[in-house]
Amino acid sequence: MTARPLLPLILAALLGGFAAPALHAQQAPPAPVAWDSLTPAQRDVLAPLQQEWNSMPPRRQQHMLEKSEQWVNLPPDKREQIRERIAHWQQMTPAERQQARENQRLFRELPPEQRQQLHAAYQRFQQLPPERRAQLMREWHAMPPAQRLQWLHRGPEPGFRAPPAPHAPRPHR
Repeated sequence: MTARPLLPLILAALLGGFAAPALHAQQAPPAPVAWDSLTPAQRDVLAPLQQEWNSMPPRRQQHMLEKSEQWVNLPPDKREQIRERIAHWQQMTPAERQQARENQRLFRELPPEQRQQLHAAYQRFQQLPPERRAQLMREWHAMPPAQRLQWLHRGPEPGFRAPPAPHAPRPHR
């Protein structure tokens, strides 16, 4: 694993693949869908995309519409989380988006046990007080890459251990 920040890897993994284009579409390309033709529920969930919707590639529109069908059945707080994630994605630079996609790819390549460990570490991180999370993020960004790798293996606090990097040999049991 590269010495990239851990949080973007975790966020990318949790985002799933909502912004990735559909790879399995083998039918005729979908037709563009105008923003005004969306249902109120779809427009509500996809509101962060309103400005670029009509210029978005039809395949991406279709992918987002498929996801919105799942989202409209979620509780309001979950829909709000998704809106926030979409808005955050929209604010990212192309380089940040590419890094998020790469982190997501790396996460998918991890063995299931390591993905579970990483998710558990993220959950523990989220349980920390906001001041402590901010402090850890400042410390992380101030570290040189080699120190970040050491930190990943030992963790910032007791019980906060990240899984080994994908290229590291797995311990024998």
